[in-house]
Amino acid sequence: MSLELFSLKGCRALITGSSQGIGLALARGLTAAGAEIILNGRDQAKLASAAATLPGAHLLPFDATDHHAVRAAIDGFEARTGPIDILVNNAGMQHRTPLEDFPPEAFEKLLQTNIASVFHAGQACARHMIARRAGKIINIASVQSALARPGIAPYTATKGAVVNLTKGMATDWAKYGLNCNALAPGYFDTPLNAALVGDPTFTAWLEKRTPAGRWGRVEELVGACIFLASAASSFVNGQVIYVDGGITASL
Repeated sequence: MSLELFSLKGCRALITGSSQGIGLALARGLTAAGAEIILNGRDQAKLASAAATLPGAHLLPFDATDHHAVRAAIDGFEARTGPIDILVNNAGMQHRTPLEDFPPEAFEKLLQTNIASVFHAGQACARHMIARRAGKIINIASVQSALARPGIAPYTATKGAVVNLTKGMATDWAKYGLNCNALAPGYFDTPLNAALVGDPTFTAWLEKRTPAGRWGRVEELVGACIFLASAASSFVNGQVIYVDGGITASL
């Protein structure tokens, strides 16, 4: 009986930015737990490639930074196909430059991709979830929601905002039966971190800094995501789960 709490059978999950990396890993993990997956991204070729590895997955291409496109896509899917029970706001980007030289256009792009997209998709899905008085929203935060490193101050700002927006979502929407929480990865071997993974000096630093002594594997985010997406987390709201090998727990 207790294992049934983690089953996602009969649920449908939309994962933004799910054509590669963490988003695709979470899509595979939620599929294994029984969910029907909706893949999202802007690159049609990447989406098609991802869908080939997930038979039965729906494709819902839209630009997560475009409020009207997000609303139209989600409203259209709900009308044509049915409810979106779980939303994973995963779309994100990184830009590394010392803060004194950080291009303002890159800062604006980070704001739109990493935080505005969470608002756009969250609001669009929540309007339907509120009517049903049930729904799960999982926002992908970061270890940089709590910590900072040189050269990524705007990224850190956006991921801090994701955590506070998550708390705001929970505060406004828990009364309607929604669970809104954040999953905060540490350093994972993903395309977003390719430059760091390929840097022996950084990897050596990371291995010493992280109590687990290594990079994370994207599959290691799946268990926490299933928990937050399932009935097992029915009274969990506005929380952040760090999956980081202990890096935020140690000096």
